[in-house]
Order: sequence, then C-alpha cells, then structure tokens
Amino acid sequence: MHDWFFRHDGRKRLIDWLGIDAWIDSSLAETWQSLQDRWNGFSSFFARFRLTGWKKLMNEGFSEALTMGAGGLVVLYVLAIPALTEFDENRISTGKFSVKFLDRNGVEIGQRGILHNDAVPLEEIPDHLIKATLATEDRRFFEHFGVDVLGTARALIENARANEVVQGGSTLTQQLAKNLFLSSERSVERKVKEAFLAFLLESRFTKRQILKMYLDRAYMGGGAFGVEAASQFYFGKSVREINLAEAALLAGLFKAPTKFAPHVNLPLSRARTNDVLTNLVEAGYMSAGQVHAARLNPAKIIETRRAYSPDWFMDWAFEEIQRIAEGRGYYVLTARTTIDVEMQKSAQEALVNTLRPITGRRGTALTGALVSMDPDGAVRAMVGGLDYGDSQFNRAAHAHRQPGSSFKLYVYATAFENGYNPRSTVRDFGGQCGNWSPKNYSGGGGSGRTMMAVDAFKVSLNVPAVDLSLRVGREKVLEMTQRLGVEGVKKTCSMALGDTGITPLQHTGAYATFANGGRLAKPYAILDIVNSKGDLIYTRERDEPEAPQVVNRRVAEQMNQMMHAVVTEGTAKRAALDFTVAAGKTGTSSNYRDAWFIGFTGSLVTGVWVGHDDFRPMHYNGGITGGSLPAQAWRSFMSVAHTNRSIPQIPGLPLHPNQVAEQQRLAELKRTDPGLAQAQIAQAQQKKASIMPDQTRDALKRLADSLRRAGGLKATPASAAPDALAPKAEPPEQRARPPAGVPERRAEMPAPGLQRRP
Repeated sequence: MHDWFFRHDGRKRLIDWLGIDAWIDSSLAETWQSLQDRWNGFSSFFARFRLTGWKKLMNEGFSEALTMGAGGLVVLYVLAIPALTEFDENRISTGKFSVKFLDRNGVEIGQRGILHNDAVPLEEIPDHLIKATLATEDRRFFEHFGVDVLGTARALIENARANEVVQGGSTLTQQLAKNLFLSSERSVERKVKEAFLAFLLESRFTKRQILKMYLDRAYMGGGAFGVEAASQFYFGKSVREINLAEAALLAGLFKAPTKFAPHVNLPLSRARTNDVLTNLVEAGYMSAGQVHAARLNPAKIIETRRAYSPDWFMDWAFEEIQRIAEGRGYYVLTARTTIDVEMQKSAQEALVNTLRPITGRRGTALTGALVSMDPDGAVRAMVGGLDYGDSQFNRAAHAHRQPGSSFKLYVYATAFENGYNPRSTVRDFGGQCGNWSPKNYSGGGGSGRTMMAVDAFKVSLNVPAVDLSLRVGREKVLEMTQRLGVEGVKKTCSMALGDTGITPLQHTGAYATFANGGRLAKPYAILDIVNSKGDLIYTRERDEPEAPQVVNRRVAEQMNQMMHAVVTEGTAKRAALDFTVAAGKTGTSSNYRDAWFIGFTGSLVTGVWVGHDDFRPMHYNGGITGGSLPAQAWRSFMSVAHTNRSIPQIPGLPLHPNQVAEQQRLAELKRTDPGLAQAQIAQAQQKKASIMPDQTRDALKRLADSLRRAGGLKATPASAAPDALAPKAEPPEQRARPPAGVPERRAEMPAPGLQRRP
C-alpha cells in the first residue's frame, strides 16, 4: 500500500521510511533490555559480597585508609619535589682534588678537598670517637631510617618543658643532608627538605657509608673539615692516634664548632667535652670508671699558626679550582688566590658589627653577605654570613635574592645605550603592563610629572624605571644583564624593580664593569696553580683572555655620574666617604625582604646584602632598606679597607678634594725630595702588588726555559720571572684610554643636578 506522499506525486515508493523507523525503535529497545539484563546479572553476582555489621565497618575503614593513603602519597610527593631539586650528586662524592690555598702574597690560608687515598678508613677511626659521636649526636643511628620519630618527640617534650631549645631532634643523617645540600635557615620548609633528603641518603647508602661521610664532611672549626683534619689542626696528629679525652673534644664540636672550639673558648670547650663523656655513660657505651681518667686529664691542644681562616672565600675558590683543573690530570694542587686576608677580616667585622645589634634580639635571625673586589673582578674579600660555624651556606656566592631597585642600573644603562642621558626627561607616570601598574616607594602611582633621569634615579623612583624599561624594550634590558654576567633574570612586567633572584657575587661583578669604564669584570679567585711537582699548570694572565669592552665607556661614565648622585644627594647618603669619591645604588625588595647597597671607589667595588634566609620581612625600626644597614656596613668596611689613599679616579667623575691634595703633596715632594717621593710611591705600589711565591716563581722559570728550548723565547732570569704573573701597573692615562672606536674624552664634571649640595 502506498502512502499519501507517493500517491500525491503519482510515483512509486523508493524508501520504506516506516520500516526504517520501526527497525531503529526495536533495536534501541532490545539494546536497553540487554543492558538491563547484564546489569541485573552483574549486581546479583556482587550481591553475595554484601557486608553487614562489624565486617562492613572494617571494610569501610580499610577503604578510607586506602583513600587517605593514596592522597597522602600524593602530598608527600609534592613535598618531596623541592627536596629532590636540592640533591646534587657532585656534593656526595668525596672529591678528586686536594688544594692548598695561598693568599695574594703567597702565605698559606687553608686547605680544601679530601682525596680518596688520603681519607682515613672507617675501620681505622678509633672506636671511642665513633661512640662519642653517636652518644652525643644520634644514639639510635642504626635503628632509624633517616628520621628518628621517637627522638624527635622526646626533643619536643624536653624543649617544651624547658621553654627553650635544649635538645635537637635531627638525626646524624639529617645533619649530613643539611651540610651537603641546605643552608641553616630555621624554617619548616628547610626541615621538610632535610627529612626527605635524609630518606634519600638512607635509601642510597649503607649506615657505615653515611657515618663515614659525616665524619669526613662535618665542619670542625678553624677551617678544618672532617675528623682527620680537625685532629691535625687541634692536636697535631692523625685521628688514628687520639685518646678518649681528645675524641670527646672532637665529638663536642659537631653541634657548634666555633662556639666550642678550644682556641675560641677553652672553658666552654672543656665543659662540652665533659657533657660528651657523660653521654657516653648514659648511652651505655662506657662506664663511669672508664671516662674518669679522661675527665681528670683533658685534651691538650697545640698552638696553631693559622688564627684566621677565610672559609667562605676558600669554599668558593675550591669550586673555581674544580672548574679550572678539570681534565688536566692533576689532583694535588697549590693555588695562589686573590684574597687579602686583612681586608677579609675587616669585611667580616663590618658586617657582624652592623647586624649583631639586631640579630641579638629574640626571635630574629638576620644575616647578610659582603663581596669586595677590584674593578677587574679580583675578589679581595667574601663574607657569606655572620658565623661560618653556624652555617656554611655561602650567601655571597649562592643565595639568589631579589635585588630590588639596585637592578635599575641595568635599566638606565640600557636606556643610555639607546639615546638617553642623565639629563633626559623621564615620566613619573605610565608603566602600565597588562593589568599591572607600578607604584613608588611612597605608595603612589607616580606624581604625574616629568623629570631628569638623574633625579628619578638618585631617589629610586619605581614608576619611571618601569616606564623606561617598556619604552627601550625589556628584551634589551635582559640582554644587558646577560652581557654583564648576571644569570637567570626573567622578562616580566616588574623586572625593572628587580623581581628575579640573583647572587651578590654576580651583582657586584656587574657593578664593577662600570667602575672600570665598561670592561667585563667577571669575578675570579685564582691567580695561578701549581701541581705537586711544582709545575705551573695555570696562570690567569697567560690562560685567560683579555676582558672585552661590554659597555661603551661613555655610557659607563654617565652611569657613574648617576650613581654618584645617589651617594651625595639620594638614598645612600650614609655611604658617603670623606676621603674619596664614591658611587653606588641602593635596593630594597618588596615588603623589606632584601636590602642591598652596591658601590665603589676608584680601587674597590663592594656589595652588601642583608635579609633573612627564610625570606621573612625585616620590619625592624620601620623597615630595613638599602640605605640603612647595608649602606652603613659598606661605609664601615670601605673606610678601613682603603689602607692606601692613592685611589684611582672613577671614570666620568672628578677626584675628591682630599685626593687632589694628596696628588699635590706628592708633586711638591717630588720637586723638593725626589728620593723620598719615589720611596712613598714604591711603598704604595708594593701594597697593591702581589708577591710571587717561590714555588710559583721556580715553576714559571721552568716554563719559560722550556719555551726557550722549543725556540719560542729567550732565557728569562729568575729575578724577572715574577713580573710575568704580577699585575701590570699601567699609568693612569693609559687605564683611562677608551677602547678602539670610542672617541677619547677627558673626565667630565658631573651634569647639572649632580653637584654636591652645600
């Protein structure tokens, strides 16, 4: 039968639409019925497992435990990620190099590195030293798996009873993890990292290996790392030969080596030794009678020649040695470094004396770093914290902190390369970047007026700096930082305000580029290296290329004028020196978390950073800024570091009146008494020149003779050999000469607005 549609057209039916519809309906119905039957069968099968009563409660509890356990594993994994990023395989190996360090004058200052064949095997370390260490530091060492839950709980209870920290909960493995990978900041984050790293160490090494690493790596005071070095330092003999009293003294140093060192405080050291002997008895390792003789006959220490050890500098210099000597095939080395020990002492004292009044307050843990170098990058002093015995983390070389407004150096230098100058107008408004707008230190979004660049820079206005970075291009600012040796800066809207962490060492080195007129000043520590045979295998003057001109001299001079205004009229008035011209820049990160001052004279470039390890704000005395404590510490150090007041001229700045008077005095002395004038000039140059060690002098002579035999050089007298490695003294006019392609300019007077106010 035909439907009305086909009848209307008078055509035959081509498609049976009703049949198709019926097939679809029936298929859907059959599919649905089949699914229902399968579901009912599935439900009927599992119905037999239905639980009731106590079985159901247990099943529910087990299911919840599995769910919470899975969630806990996810949380633990997330917490473990930061700890795993701190893990560095290179810090675990004992090391290939053993290095004796000399200062710039060839005087021994310390050693670093432990060769595998020089380390004392665990089997030869006295049993009483191992027992004393475990009894004092971790009695359950062989029972826990990195973290001692019972010991931690006991320490928490005892500390709560005493209302102060009287017991530590860290295991020996946790202490090793901290020594190898972490700083000593007192924060929950650090303790979490420490725990995960301890688990990682326990999973990869045996207990004996962990104990051996701890005994070899722990800092023991006096620049000594490990029990063998400490035994040699304090007793003048191998650790194999120490008695019980000496072992107890060494075991007492692990907690606070500088506090309990016998050279520092002998009564406190002996009291600590008695505590260790008591711990031996309480732990059941020895009887009271066995330790009685050690109490009556305390350890006798020897007088050490090395009363001061520049440990932070040597740690960094050791890293430089490993980079330089890698692949040369020599492992027992002697290195002459750039450090000036007296300057290093002054730097430590300046930083400690400035920060101690605040760090002494209850609940504060303020720390800092100081780096001082010559304008060419030769590091003369490096302080990585307030107390090396408390924390060996080198904040000067490895702490990445936000530079705040001290980063504006790179912004304005980039602008000056692109047509701006100190008298160019900048805007104290604008700077819009997406949905973000900068604000000045006062909290406002800008005054809405225009001003000269020098006026905005010296009072450290944020809005003009951000606006300038957007106008010249943030890519160009980023390229400027890379050109100056600063790594890790990211392109962000607020990059002009120093929102990326950089190290004080790199930051100070970048400022040194402007202090020397625009040549790259990559920080360095090593002058020359000789192997165990006395052969010279490295010298900086021979093996390193000449520093390239990375900033146009005109730009460097203009930036120096800007930074001079910061000291004379701006945010760093506390850093002004009364005997020479100074230039620099302050920096304060958001919420007072970091405070900086980096400045220089004609002979020294010094950077100071102050902050908390855990990034807490510094709301002391209304907030610590770069112009307060950092500038004060900088001035304290620079005032005593310049023992020679014959200071070169900063490019682009006039000499200080006192310097002019000194030059006039020498000129008059030359006229009236040439001999005395020459003697004074020679004495001043001798203070600056490096003295070549005899070993290095002989090595250089052998090198010159070998080259001569090869047909390359004439014989070099022994007396002339040191000159090849000594810094070349250039006349001032030669040092001030601009590179090729840059027109020669005489030192300019500061631009308008840069004059010192009466």
